[in-house]
Amino acid sequence: MSPKQQRGEATVEQVLDAALRLYASSGEAGLTLGAITKAGRVSSGSIYHHFGSLDGVLAALAHRSLDQLLSTLSAALTRTTDARAGIRAVVLAYLDFVQAHPDAARLMHSVAADREGMAHAGEIRDSQEARLTPIALWIRGHRESGDLAELSTPVIESLVMGPVVGVVRRWLTVGDLDLKEAADVLPEHIWRSVRR
Repeated sequence: MSPKQQRGEATVEQVLDAALRLYASSGEAGLTLGAITKAGRVSSGSIYHHFGSLDGVLAALAHRSLDQLLSTLSAALTRTTDARAGIRAVVLAYLDFVQAHPDAARLMHSVAADREGMAHAGEIRDSQEARLTPIALWIRGHRESGDLAELSTPVIESLVMGPVVGVVRRWLTVGDLDLKEAADVLPEHIWRSVRR
């Protein structure tokens, strides 16, 4: 990688780190061009060059967080030997990630991220193919071995992730839910919904 490319990547990370700090302290309303240029110590021209727009910064930040989450889930899943342990590992890894990175989780589960996801679902999925392929292969292997129900991969993904996302959203927004309790009960209930 050339020095110019290295500087460009460093600038991107600098902007994204600043944007996440601003999002954590002020929400989406705090993500203004002026605030990001000041907090990130970059010019507005750098932001437009690397992200195209302010919405581009928000999208890149959500994609970076999603990439980190999917890497965590994939790693947790591939360390397991059986389907039940895999379901448990992926649920716990998701909950652990959210507790360790609440600001990134809040952004990923925000209305802004939902809008981006709905508008560009195919592109986002394509950009995460490297992270999603091991998960899909894991599901297929355990379905073929008879451990998982004869359901399509998207349905199994939805049955596993749907309850976790619901719990996380409630924890992030209402705050009346104990993630430890969720970690104790969710894996087994989810396992029952996807086992053969």
